[in-house]
Amino acid sequence: MPPRSLASLAHALAAAPDLEHALVAMGECLIELDIGASLALIQYNARRDMLSERLAPVGARVVRTSMETTFDHLPEPVRQRILAGGPFVDVTDRSADYARLCGVSTQLEGGVLAVRGMKVEGQLGAVLALYEPRKIFGTRATERLAPALALFDLAFVRLAERDARLEAVKTLEDVTQRVHGEYVRKLSALEAELRAVRNTPRDVVALNPAEAIALQADAARAVEEARRSSRKAELAEQQLGAAVSQLEQAHIELHRRSEALRQRTRTLYLLDRALTLDAQAREARALVDGLLSLVGDDMQAQRCSLMLRAPEPDHLYLAAARGIAPNVVEGMRIRIGEGVAGRVAAAREPLLVQDVREAAQHPLLRDQYFTTGSFISFPLVYHDELVGVLNLTNRAQRGIYTEEDVERVRLLGLVISLIASRNGLSERLLETLDVR
Repeated sequence: MPPRSLASLAHALAAAPDLEHALVAMGECLIELDIGASLALIQYNARRDMLSERLAPVGARVVRTSMETTFDHLPEPVRQRILAGGPFVDVTDRSADYARLCGVSTQLEGGVLAVRGMKVEGQLGAVLALYEPRKIFGTRATERLAPALALFDLAFVRLAERDARLEAVKTLEDVTQRVHGEYVRKLSALEAELRAVRNTPRDVVALNPAEAIALQADAARAVEEARRSSRKAELAEQQLGAAVSQLEQAHIELHRRSEALRQRTRTLYLLDRALTLDAQAREARALVDGLLSLVGDDMQAQRCSLMLRAPEPDHLYLAAARGIAPNVVEGMRIRIGEGVAGRVAAAREPLLVQDVREAAQHPLLRDQYFTTGSFISFPLVYHDELVGVLNLTNRAQRGIYTEEDVERVRLLGLVISLIASRNGLSERLLETLDVR
């Protein structure tokens, strides 16, 4: 699968608001791989041990069909591998029959049906069925779809956890309303009885001692019943509070996983952009400027520069820059070990500055263009050889760089080091610069 298609699918799955949108994205990805193939997602009801509903992407929409089919219809070896999850398993003998059961299109004769279990928290949540024409030569769609399925797994788990959380909230609300309603009804009945007793004139009914004792006993029971009802309401509120706390923790964990998925999607996108730039750029200047813009935009750096190894011993030269001071020109040299970039190049360890007062101690940062106290200087190293130094300053909206940002730059720096070394950017770019 081309990297651009995989990156586009990752972005679509991360932004999908529900399972239907995610399934449409998978269907479009499958059509790009094999126009004759089709797929369907069959939801599994674990309580009833049945395949309950079939979702099949057709163009930009999803067709839902109720199934109510037992899981035992599939062969025993196939069922066991579906329950275990993992890669696709072929249903070779009766592919056409089981394809109709799964609801996938069988327009072409002699196709092969493959099924795969989708698990959520260790339990089977759905079955993904893919029908493709039988091939004599070439790679099968199930193998070419493997990277896309890894992304779809993450999206499926995220959407399933969100649906489970919403269902739990609705169930808790229903239980709370039912308990509260029962409590209000019993309390109203007791208040009515108490008002009736208080409003009864003493001279209307003459009570004998036995009736008076019975009435006192009824009153005592009514008071005890009211106390028990109040206690049940308090317990229900406590349980509701505990459940809400658990839901909040689940929401935090879901947000963390969603953020991790977003970061992975962003990483795939950046790798795709960098590799595409490497493949398309013919001139060294266009490639260097494109790489610097890529990392600068991703890190929201209003001022950034890329320094590469100079032919002179122990020197770096400015290969590309954005937002730097007017007196700093491309091609100028600095000695390794001097200044911030020189010290980073000598130590081959990244430098993170977060505090303005700390930043002001560095001579290279004392100019009118340094508007924030956050700065990253990262060494570019490939196969233990120094390639250059990447500098990022002035994060947009006066933001502060963190250790997580340094790790993000580490991945981008490795890709830039690889591309620069493979293309010989340091030597090729010097040929186009008017070096002083």
